[in-house]
Amino acid sequence: MMRTTYMAKSNEVERKWYVIDATDIPLGRFSAIVASILRGKNKPIFTPHMDTGDFVIAINAEKVALTGKKAKDKIYYRHSMYPGGLKSISAGKLRDKNARRLIELSVKGMLPKNTLGRRQGMKLHVYAGSEHPHQAQKPKILDIKDLI
Repeated sequence: MMRTTYMAKSNEVERKWYVIDATDIPLGRFSAIVASILRGKNKPIFTPHMDTGDFVIAINAEKVALTGKKAKDKIYYRHSMYPGGLKSISAGKLRDKNARRLIELSVKGMLPKNTLGRRQGMKLHVYAGSEHPHQAQKPKILDIKDLI
């Protein structure tokens, strides 16, 4: 008797929408859970080379927790591609200036570095406040405080 591994097909994947509140949750733990949902690892039909993940709406990004001294010691770098164009900003300043970008960078670092990862990253919608414009999709509220 021969058994084969199940491989999901693109027309079999059912996508759901989830709302996750980032209030007082450490950034790394929050990002790991969101990346897992975006990849589809929480589903029994997970297939590594297929996009089986769900959509995630992250709210209250400005209230995400940075533990220890990360607010001043964790530095994000970018380069303008001109000589001497290295820019840097601490995680605390980035949270105050653009909290959406902080979570997007953190989750992006946990996704695959290829076209599949970029497609999965586009299903993430981050909002600094508690309001979001995705009510028509009927998202389910996912409480991750018990997962941490």
